[in-house]
Amino acid sequence: MTNNNTATLPNTPNNTRYQILLVTLLSLNFGIVFFDRNALNFLMPFVQPELALTNLQIGLTASALSVTWAISGLIFGAMSDRSGRRKIFLIMATIVFSLCSFLSGLATSFLLLLGARLLMGVAEGPILPISQSVTAIEVTPERRGIAMGVMQNFGSNLLGSFAAPVVLVAVASAFGWREAFFLAGLPGLLAAGLLWWLMREPTASSVPIATGVNQSCQRPSLKEVFAHRNMLLCSLIAVLLIGYLVTCWSFMPIYLTSVRGYSAETMGWLMGTLGISAAVGSFVVSGISDKIGRKPVMVITPFMGLILTLSAMYFDGSAIILAVLFFFGWALNGIFPLFMATVPSETVDSRHIATALGFVMGIGEILGGGVLPALAGAAADSVGQSAPLWLMSAICVIAGVLALWLKETAPAVLVKRAQAPDVSASFSS
Repeated sequence: MTNNNTATLPNTPNNTRYQILLVTLLSLNFGIVFFDRNALNFLMPFVQPELALTNLQIGLTASALSVTWAISGLIFGAMSDRSGRRKIFLIMATIVFSLCSFLSGLATSFLLLLGARLLMGVAEGPILPISQSVTAIEVTPERRGIAMGVMQNFGSNLLGSFAAPVVLVAVASAFGWREAFFLAGLPGLLAAGLLWWLMREPTASSVPIATGVNQSCQRPSLKEVFAHRNMLLCSLIAVLLIGYLVTCWSFMPIYLTSVRGYSAETMGWLMGTLGISAAVGSFVVSGISDKIGRKPVMVITPFMGLILTLSAMYFDGSAIILAVLFFFGWALNGIFPLFMATVPSETVDSRHIATALGFVMGIGEILGGGVLPALAGAAADSVGQSAPLWLMSAICVIAGVLALWLKETAPAVLVKRAQAPDVSASFSS
């Protein structure tokens, strides 16, 4: 059953200030995670020739991190639920992934690079499900959608998708790609210190308990998770769109430089546009879902991803106009917090949020981030460099169609429906 009727913390001024501080800290920390995760993608035009990587190997480096990210997120997300000690998990994971970034800069072969990415995935995996579970616990329901959107998308895209390509490409051009990896590892240590200093551990009394749920149940089974249609659909959409995301990061920089002929610096700015788009979307898309509902936003937005792929392949105008098209095409990134966190957290027993979120993210990373980039790389080697972009285009269409079967979970929309049961809303379940 859903947990829309939950006991929450009183919305006092002090509590509101802490909610803002908490979301800011978690968003900053996850932004640094994505700065590290995306570093290899944006540095690949420098790394590929030196290490003589094939397109398949490029895809495998992305897949490796996604697989270990997924397994780690599922395991440690569940452990944090059982222990109730989310803060220490976040701090330790942040320190470890920062150290792993240095290992990527030391790689001298494909196997060493692959090993470094595997270890980084283990370290980074728990951060998102635990951060989103803390956000769901601490933030009031009427702000949950936008808070979870900002937590997941604002910092990750401002730092990981905008700053990373611009800064790292500039550093690699001036000093070398290894030095760029060393730079990417430093901010995580600062973030770990801020979490230790400013974040409080959510207490048992602050955890919203769903009404009518058997509280003796300590851990949901897969059968119980998939008893919710939303969980199945969110998992399938996660597989598709995480695959879209990782495939884009892995192959778009190479496509723009080797096929479209853009310089590394221009490619960096074009990819940085995606970060600006997603940072804006963290407020706009998630905020709209709080008002009109999760379902209509999740149906419409994936189709906008076609703007990105088709313009990358066929637009022949100026790079500035192409950047504008990239900005609107990347709007689909705004729904990632919805299917990965908000809808699942509004669907399952709130005591198992991190477990449920870890499962959705885990299956999405393994099957989407783990399998699809490798398939895209193999297709690029055998068919041509545009194959990954055609795969991304198909993903957009399928994800939008799947979202038609979601059940609405936005608290404000459900309240309005309860107050006017005789009025059938568009996109009703």
